[in-house]
Amino acid sequence: MASILHDALPVFLELAPAFTRPTFARAQLLVVAAVLTTGRRTIANLLRTLGALVPGQASTYHRVLSQARWSGLQLAALLLRWLLRHFAATGRIRLVGDDPVDEHRGKKVYGKGRHRDAVRSSRNYTAFRYGHKWVVLAVLVSFPFARRPWALPVLIALSRCPQENRRRGRPHKTPAEWMQLLLRVLLRWFPDRQFLFVGDSGFGSHAVASFAARQDGRLALVSRFVADANLYDPPPRVVGKKPSGRPRQKGSKRPSPQAVVSGAARQRLRVSWYGGGRRRVEVVQGVGHWYKAGEGLVAVRWVYVHDRTGTHRDDYLYSTDVSLTAQEIIEAYTGRWNIETTFQEARAYLGLETTRGWKRQTVLRAAPCLLGLYTVVSVWYWQLPASVKADWGLLWSGKEAMTFLDAITAVRRWLWTDWVFATGGHDVTFAKLPHDLREVLFTALAPAA
Repeated sequence: MASILHDALPVFLELAPAFTRPTFARAQLLVVAAVLTTGRRTIANLLRTLGALVPGQASTYHRVLSQARWSGLQLAALLLRWLLRHFAATGRIRLVGDDPVDEHRGKKVYGKGRHRDAVRSSRNYTAFRYGHKWVVLAVLVSFPFARRPWALPVLIALSRCPQENRRRGRPHKTPAEWMQLLLRVLLRWFPDRQFLFVGDSGFGSHAVASFAARQDGRLALVSRFVADANLYDPPPRVVGKKPSGRPRQKGSKRPSPQAVVSGAARQRLRVSWYGGGRRRVEVVQGVGHWYKAGEGLVAVRWVYVHDRTGTHRDDYLYSTDVSLTAQEIIEAYTGRWNIETTFQEARAYLGLETTRGWKRQTVLRAAPCLLGLYTVVSVWYWQLPASVKADWGLLWSGKEAMTFLDAITAVRRWLWTDWVFATGGHDVTFAKLPHDLREVLFTALAPAA
């Protein structure tokens, strides 16, 4: 087992300092089992997949999540440092964030609450789900085999609902406040790097914009804007003797973005769009200082976006980095959709929402580990030998770009051939099977579900 991981998964070996030696040995097996398993990713089901290949008592594997001493924060730091070293050694780091709801049934499940489901809700209807709301911060990585960037989760926090916080007597943190905390951790880990964070309207509040503006140029925010935002000029500079009384907090009032758009000429652009395509749009842009009482001014560049095809509603976007162009702001925001794809693929192919742990430690580790597994599988495929990717890459001819389904299928097939069937000398026996029969077996075993 150790030799195959040394050859095939260097990124996982980089994470060893976060574990003790016995826990790391079991964690390796659980990672492989989680990739090979179909259906629910419970510990019992993972052990059932590997069967006799799992040494030791089954209870020791259950304790990896519930009792073992290891640091998820240290694990995230090690993984993120590896990603930046290989994919973003220089330049501004692109980050995206969201707060999906992970359904989890059970009366005694720690941290479960009633949360609004943004996917199923609309402007006129609000859908709720009972489970966990995770605040996820991901890094956008451009792989050479993919057409669009992939959002790889690195930092995850559990956002409790207000009712539970009141019941436990602790202050409530909104998802936006949790995201600020994750960004603050990232800024402390990498004091010499700059970041561009993109979030939806829930993370585009004035408070988050003000937080980004206070980071001395190291953090820029791109999000959705409000059409009637209060925009002002900065307060006039005081020359000579300071006047008595309270100093001015803002300058002259500027027209709102909505008022500017109604009478302004529009510029036509062709920009990257949701899902990896391109789209022709009309834009109007402006700059100003966004004001909110008690929080001061934040310099922003706002952009009005009109989709010329008529399939997408008009939208307002903004950035705290006023040096960004309108095209850069639009393409940064449409690139945020990649994290939605990550959640969809994690549910479909990694069993997110199928865990059944209910204790505090298990809950705080299980779902973040599955989201982290998405990152590990992605870079694992990137590290596979070129011959393996050529033989087991795209699932059908005519397909131009890899998806996560293609990647995990290739990884699973490689594991079955080079580890499971090679364990204990079974590779010789397996090689005696007719080629067509082996292909049938792989076709049944490799696809993820």
